Amino acid sequence: MAIAKAERLMNLALCLLGTRRPLSKRELRDSIEAYVEASRAGGVGSRADSGAASDDSFNRMFERDKDDLRELGLVIETVESLDGEIGYLARRDSNRLPPITLDAEEAAALGLAAKVWQQARLAGAASGALQKLRAAGLPEDVDPYEAHGALEPRIPVHEAAFEPLMLACRDRRPVVFDYRKATAAHPEPRHVEPWALECWRGHWYLAGFDRDRGAERVFRLSRITGRVRSRGASFTASVPDVVTVRETVASWAGETADRSALIRLRAGAGYPLRAKATAVRELGDGWDELEIPYGHGLDAWLVEFGPDVVVLEPAELRADVVDRLRAVAKG
Repeated sequence: MAIAKAERLMNLALCLLGTRRPLSKRELRDSIEAYVEASRAGGVGSRADSGAASDDSFNRMFERDKDDLRELGLVIETVESLDGEIGYLARRDSNRLPPITLDAEEAAALGLAAKVWQQARLAGAASGALQKLRAAGLPEDVDPYEAHGALEPRIPVHEAAFEPLMLACRDRRPVVFDYRKATAAHPEPRHVEPWALECWRGHWYLAGFDRDRGAERVFRLSRITGRVRSRGASFTASVPDVVTVRETVASWAGETADRSALIRLRAGAGYPLRAKATAVRELGDGWDELEIPYGHGLDAWLVEFGPDVVVLEPAELRADVVDRLRAVAKG
């Protein structure tokens, strides 16, 4: 089936690239054998029903193929003739890459970027892009996949919500999903216009316009439950030129803290907390006492360490952490 579709797409691309005038659906349908066969297979029942089913089968297949070719980068023009008939063509000058010259450093940077993504969808896209660059003149003596150091960067994506949100950000499509706040026992629906995705400290975050609250919000993908559903409507709020996801999340996590908190931390645990500590004192019995910067959102971060952390002071931070733990226990 995959080979048959690839052959069908290739034939459609060749037809659109090889014509000097727009070709109508009817002409394309009669020129490509796969469309002829699909039209025959789609017709069952009476002659009238057979013709309608045949047309529907072809139209669905043609629209999918046209979208797939455009997704692959083919520029397909839609032209309306004087008699109102719609035709399609792909001009060669619109589908020709300009000369591309890359030095060794630029090629290495592209190879490094392709290595970053580990999930199948983006890995395939990155590999395909490098193949196109190779065909367009990437130096033969440069291997974009060659290791350039002892460390190999990786951006793990475990959340099922990542891919639909990535596509929604790209296509500017509003989404709906169920989201559980750290202080809530149960998730609640959110209607969001997604702007950007960013990774911070191993977690993915989405920034966008929350329609229910009428303001910008940042959502942690691991707290999205269920399926992300797209909505056909357009955005109602303007997208800012710069979306500061990391800065927003960092401020929540106490990166801009101007106070200190005192916590007990189990020995051998909580290394991210130890890295931020301004003072550490061994208490014995498997516990240490740490002084760490305290800013907005520190309570949410401390909850992630569960029973390995006990807040000593200030009292309001201890109360916030206890409230969050109780909410988790109820959920």
